[in-house]
Amino acid sequence: MSSDHQISYDMSINDFLKVAASSAHVPGGGNVSAVVATLGASMGAMVASLTKGKKGYEDYQTENEAILKAFLDGIEALKVMTLADIEAFDTYMATFKLPKDTDEQKKARTDAIQAAGQKATLAPLNVCRKCLELMKEAAKLAPFGNKGAISDCGVSAIILEAAIRAAMLSVDINLPSIKDQGFVEKVKAERALIFTEAEELKVTIIHHMRTRW
Repeated sequence: MSSDHQISYDMSINDFLKVAASSAHVPGGGNVSAVVATLGASMGAMVASLTKGKKGYEDYQTENEAILKAFLDGIEALKVMTLADIEAFDTYMATFKLPKDTDEQKKARTDAIQAAGQKATLAPLNVCRKCLELMKEAAKLAPFGNKGAISDCGVSAIILEAAIRAAMLSVDINLPSIKDQGFVEKVKAERALIFTEAEELKVTIIHHMRTRW
């Protein structure tokens, strides 16, 4: 967590929105995307919670329990990732303030910027990875989850995919400044795979959701 901005999940929604709408650089896009992702995960968890122990869903209890745990664990992981993204961004910004009076200082500053830039890229990418994992859980749940709440399985899928696309913008903006082209190409390739799989999962989940209305 940034000691300067004190962004945390202990804040009220109103307080978080106030800071997000201010001129403070955090929470920014990556952090907000991670927070949105926790809401998407919470909708999947709700459907699983409403399926747990309910009559008519006896055959799915073991699988449902595992899905519910995955969603709840995912929410906690995304909380950590939100703060990790803030810390990575703060560290990246701090490297630009390093001294550059001597050749040695210039090299050290350049190296620090490049290292921090990669970390600031991986932080939101980790959010995308976790969102994709949770979409896979929603895809498992959609065919049998509580019919009375199955629309929220679709809500989960749509929000998680949106969070992926939003968080990936925080990945994209850093790539042009990273000199390690091997790193850049690897990230771009993973980005393409994540987008493709997320879209396919969303379509599958919504299909199952609509067939159960």
